[in-house]
Amino acid sequence: MKDNKNNRSSLILTAVFSLFFLVIIGRFLYIETAATIEGVDLSEYAEDIRTSSYEIDAARGKIYDKNGMMLAYDRPTYRLYAVVDPDYSKNLPEPQHVDDIDETAAGLAPLLGMEESEIADKLRTAQENGRFQVEFGTNSSSLTQEEMEEIKDLDLNGIAFKEESKRYYPNGMFASHLIGFARTQEGSISGVTGIEKQMEDYLQEEKGKISYERDKYGTKLLNPNEIMTEPEDGSDVYLTIDQKIQTFLEDAMSQVDEQYSPEKIMAAVMDPETGEVLAMSNRPSYNPNDIGDVDNWYNDLISYPFEPGSTMKIFTWASAMEEGVYNGNELFESGTYKVTENSPTIGDHNNGVGWDAISYDEGFRRSSNVASSKLAYEVLGPTKLREYLSDFNLDQKTGIDLPNETTGKFVYERPIEQITTSFGQGSTFTPIQLMTAATAVANDGEMMRPYMLSKITSSDTGDVIEEGQPEKIGEPVSASTAEQMRELMGTVITSEDGTGQSFKLDDYSLAGKTGTAQISEPGKGYLTGRNNYVFSFMGMAPAEDPELLMYVAVQQPDLEVTELGSEPVSYIVRTVMENSLHYLNIQPDKDAEESLSPVTIPDVSGKSVQEAEDTLQASFPDVEVIGDGNTVEAVLPSSGEQIVENQRVFLVTDQPEMPDLTGYSLRDVQRLAKHFNLNMEIMGSGYVETQSIAAGSDMKDGGYLVVELAVPEQP
Repeated sequence: MKDNKNNRSSLILTAVFSLFFLVIIGRFLYIETAATIEGVDLSEYAEDIRTSSYEIDAARGKIYDKNGMMLAYDRPTYRLYAVVDPDYSKNLPEPQHVDDIDETAAGLAPLLGMEESEIADKLRTAQENGRFQVEFGTNSSSLTQEEMEEIKDLDLNGIAFKEESKRYYPNGMFASHLIGFARTQEGSISGVTGIEKQMEDYLQEEKGKISYERDKYGTKLLNPNEIMTEPEDGSDVYLTIDQKIQTFLEDAMSQVDEQYSPEKIMAAVMDPETGEVLAMSNRPSYNPNDIGDVDNWYNDLISYPFEPGSTMKIFTWASAMEEGVYNGNELFESGTYKVTENSPTIGDHNNGVGWDAISYDEGFRRSSNVASSKLAYEVLGPTKLREYLSDFNLDQKTGIDLPNETTGKFVYERPIEQITTSFGQGSTFTPIQLMTAATAVANDGEMMRPYMLSKITSSDTGDVIEEGQPEKIGEPVSASTAEQMRELMGTVITSEDGTGQSFKLDDYSLAGKTGTAQISEPGKGYLTGRNNYVFSFMGMAPAEDPELLMYVAVQQPDLEVTELGSEPVSYIVRTVMENSLHYLNIQPDKDAEESLSPVTIPDVSGKSVQEAEDTLQASFPDVEVIGDGNTVEAVLPSSGEQIVENQRVFLVTDQPEMPDLTGYSLRDVQRLAKHFNLNMEIMGSGYVETQSIAAGSDMKDGGYLVVELAVPEQP
């Protein structure tokens, strides 16, 4: 009986094992013959596990200033890792893993800024857990070339490096809010703020990829089916900012920041004829190479609307002039004003005392709020004023090519709000809105859109992909009104009763308007105290034909009892304007401020060169004859234009030749290039030092001119 039971058990076990064997054999046969198992293509799976692939790095596009100074680029950094798996060294003559943990920890500790014990513990723990390699966090990442080489010189077994790219800003906090910064995430660099974000589509690189088949030991097969996708570097972006002017601005702002410790400083310089932003900066600022502790991420010039104060009067007065209702000699009673019986009283800044009966011109010079109120409500009318302020685009964004632009808010329903808006209280605006509106005054009525992009070029070929262009966005006032307004703004600086006397430049005439704006706290009204204001200035120089437009605002500076709020503002304006105009080789006009008036260029076309030269030199001492012809073909600037006497005038003959451009300003060269339809490339900044087309050569339409400029030495 017992034997029968044993035999039955043996048969059952044999049957079970046979069935199990058949299932396994069947599964193997099915896998061998089937193309797909559970939705997985077996041939593709086999190819994947024997294929190695890796990315080929590409570089993000570089950022330059308008003259080619590099502002941002990718810099190689290195990430250290330690191989701890002993199997990695099998059958090798020398260990390729960390074989001496204590020696490795002792060598790395001082160079990584870590304790020996911490490094040793990480290495032992990783080895005990069977890991292949280990890293040491931020201490072992973003190493410089020098740091990497110093560690390599230790000749430690198992220590290796992976090269990575990191965005680098060689000038630190220079124009940091404008340039912005880019961050490395998951092996890719992308823009977060500023130009880095705005131009992301152009700057972004495309990494390449290479793949090949290998054996189980990782060795490439003889026929590896290698596939490669070429990497593509990002395009290079050139900005309109000028490194030299930006440096003047940064230095002046840093000095004011250190001396007065204000809550904010906002300043920018523009070319009013084109809308190009030549410099832009904020305080507080930050270093984009170290973004661990940043007080302010926003570019306040485009993102911070506030009540601007009396710089707003520029547009109130210009509106009345354009409407034809302004009489600068008309008298009004200064001191206080009530727009309606129940409205709050508006008082002039001398505690409402005023200056008795004064003219509206004097009211502008003295920055009278009563003058602005009466002009807005009684002379021009609030409806018309609102229309003109819209014409100045003060109710919309400027469209500047920077991210995060915001716009202010008009508070303009009640009569009291209408008159306070006229002198910069209640309604809010950004500095870039005010500057855009002011281009119309500086640029003979034509309002220009501000822009930052000079050009985008291919990083491989240098070909221009896109180019920034001046864009006229309105004409709120006529050229005659703009000229009249500049003359009035000039008296703010030159007259004894003007509020801008401290802003006088040494060598150039200046037209401008000061501002002192109250600061409101939501639900609490306006702050009190002599420091709790935004002190500002809008200015343009030279006054007759402005080459530069500048706005500066300093919020809540720490003033001494004897100091005025205009002092930190005027220091920045004087320093930057004076140095920038000299740097641009703009002829000083201060001597001409009182004695010279603009002179109209006479029509000398068709006359002999000698006759035309004699005619022009009677009014303009600097006349340049272009070519050896006998007849005048053109005059630059054109006949009929008004310029000051000390400006260079070109007399183009019927046989033009390239002149010796040495010492020419960039503006003079651009005028010639435009007339002769030359494609021009500019290198450097300042005066012309070399030129690609030799002096005396024929001027060929569409020719290519390269000029190299050198920065003039300051006296």
